Amino acid sequence: MRPAPFVCLDVRVLHSRAMTRLASFWSGLGGEPALVERVSAVERPGVLSSRLPVREFAGACVGVCALAAAELAARRTGGGEVPAVRVDDGAVATAFVSERHLRTDGRAAESFAPLSRFWHTADGWVRTHANYPHHRARLLSALGAPEDPDAVAAALAGRSAREVEETVTAAGGLAVALRTPEEWAAHEQAAAVARLPLVERARLDSAPAREFVAVDGGDRLLPAAGLRVLDLTRVIAGPVATRTLALLGADVLRLDPPRLPELPDQHTDTGFGKRSALLDLASDREGFEELLAGADVVVTGYRPGALDRFGLSVEALADRRPGVVVAQLSAWGATGPWAGRRGFDSLVQVATGIARVEGGRDRPGALPAQALDHGTGYLLAAGVLRALSDQAEAGGSRLVRVALARTAGELTASGSGEAVPGCEVPATPWLAERDSPLGRLRYALSPVEFEGGPRDWARPPGVWGADAARWL
Repeated sequence: MRPAPFVCLDVRVLHSRAMTRLASFWSGLGGEPALVERVSAVERPGVLSSRLPVREFAGACVGVCALAAAELAARRTGGGEVPAVRVDDGAVATAFVSERHLRTDGRAAESFAPLSRFWHTADGWVRTHANYPHHRARLLSALGAPEDPDAVAAALAGRSAREVEETVTAAGGLAVALRTPEEWAAHEQAAAVARLPLVERARLDSAPAREFVAVDGGDRLLPAAGLRVLDLTRVIAGPVATRTLALLGADVLRLDPPRLPELPDQHTDTGFGKRSALLDLASDREGFEELLAGADVVVTGYRPGALDRFGLSVEALADRRPGVVVAQLSAWGATGPWAGRRGFDSLVQVATGIARVEGGRDRPGALPAQALDHGTGYLLAAGVLRALSDQAEAGGSRLVRVALARTAGELTASGSGEAVPGCEVPATPWLAERDSPLGRLRYALSPVEFEGGPRDWARPPGVWGADAARWL
């Protein structure tokens, strides 16, 4: 029986906006158009309520990821019919706020830090991000303020929003002035991002076709089984992508620098299915090269060019590991004046006009979930899965690239309207519990669902950095 607060409608034809958007995303990924008919949806109007079409957008991102997984599963099991895919708005809405559902021994996850918020300026609003200690220190240094919200508010009140943005950014911190959609559209970075496809895809060389080894997943189809994924991502979008590949059977090894710990709850929420190891790229190049030699996929989530000095540019990786899939994520895109800037979902919402659209007359707002992060994560995973399928046909090392700002452009392209009245999400059907090295966990299940596919991860998250930096 479906939960009573929902109005549900099974959709098996392409009438809904969500399915139309899914078909567009799938086409952009190079997928066979006819395969969209393998997707059905359970629509629950009112979840992820917002002025922008977040519910439809989120469902499309998850749907193309699930379809790419099903397509690869069919290829690896002999090329039969692609398994049916089901996209349930309830599962999607629950997963898109997975951090809110997380409990560790009954304790709720910590959310934004006190200095990560909107602030009044002399001429408008600015949003800061100070969850990490080093970002918080740079913000305070740029403002010349102590670690006190009242002192920060006073320091900001007398400055313009654009002045704050530039001053804090120059100091290596994170602050973005609130813009309208029209102001963002006139920005050089918006023009650079608008020229990009939603998911960039490229063949890098003439490496031979990928030969998949048959694997036995028991009673579940695991399209990524036997594949090794190097995960050099942080925060949400990149880890959501690699968490999804881990669900599908990949051996995902997340690497972090020893001196830059991840936020504990963030690591827990996005660490399902993975192993976590520490490796200093500056001092242990030999260790990284050993891992790269055995990797099928390398996923990076740092600013464009930030890892190039370690030999991690797309071209260098493909040269040293022919046949690799390189997946890259950034906040603002790989080109344009803001390409090298740090950024997070909340800040991209502010810059691109989303916060203005979602807010009221006197105060900016936010999407009902960190939908840019989660949506981009599923799109990135979909791009990797499609690249693997393409490699089986035509070979070649492959590039897959996404950006939060480009995802924001896709979300806002269809315009805004009045928010659909929200409804309470009875998330229980899409939550699970299990023991872990971190304690008893309650967590959101993956919304990626196809016939015969996995419903939960093979392993829970472990202690950050506690695993050996080697392949299983």
